[in-house]
Amino acid sequence: MQISQTPPPVADRDSLADPVAAAEATLRSLPAVSERWAMFLDIDGTLVDLAESPDGIVVEEGLAARLTRLSALLGGALALVTGRSLARAEAMFAPACLPIAGLHGAELRGADQPPPPRDYLIAKAGAAHFAERTPGVLFEDKGLAFALHYRGLPQAEAEVRREMETALATAGSAFQLQSGKMVAELRPASGDKGTAIAAFLAQAPFRGRLPLAIGDDLTDEAMFRFVADRGGRGIRIGPTLEDSAATERLPSPNALRALLAEIVR
Repeated sequence: MQISQTPPPVADRDSLADPVAAAEATLRSLPAVSERWAMFLDIDGTLVDLAESPDGIVVEEGLAARLTRLSALLGGALALVTGRSLARAEAMFAPACLPIAGLHGAELRGADQPPPPRDYLIAKAGAAHFAERTPGVLFEDKGLAFALHYRGLPQAEAEVRREMETALATAGSAFQLQSGKMVAELRPASGDKGTAIAAFLAQAPFRGRLPLAIGDDLTDEAMFRFVADRGGRGIRIGPTLEDSAATERLPSPNALRALLAEIVR
């Protein structure tokens, strides 16, 4: 069967000028045109509310089951694309078994991962020590990536970034720095969330579908740019679309969760 590459229209002309109405219309149209779309969802700040620390995140009861039903509606063409490690993302949404790209696309379910290089481990240990001696800064170990969160000490931003620049110099060119909301992360330089979506679209059941990406942070802009180039749609979670490649938005993770619940009911 040849799948149409023409995106379904939004609800009406007025919604075209209102990015929130456009996002709501796009999502509510999914049951009628589910065979056209592949959905890619960030986790933190998108599906779940942000917290003071990564371990403080709460996954709403029933969300994993709703994602499983939504995946079935889309013929399995739904994936989580996250900065978290693959193992951590899987644990958050167990017992759901969804396609996942972890570490901003550096990890894909089923792919063999090489052991971390020695210089990277030295850089990681240095960053962990920095957090230990800087109350309010939190170190997060993601395996082949790590991050320093300064939500608890915003005035430490410059110091955190200097520490992470040092870590990058130690780890080497196979890694890169990634900025986010009150966080600086060192991760593998190979790929990003956009290339992760490209990898999914190259295989069934995603192949031949239009990509719909939903995220909230700077790391998700790679998704939004990619889906725009492919004729898909990007929905940003947050108060504005300023400096974003997304064209539609929802105000909060709660608004997204409510729409997803409506879709699968």
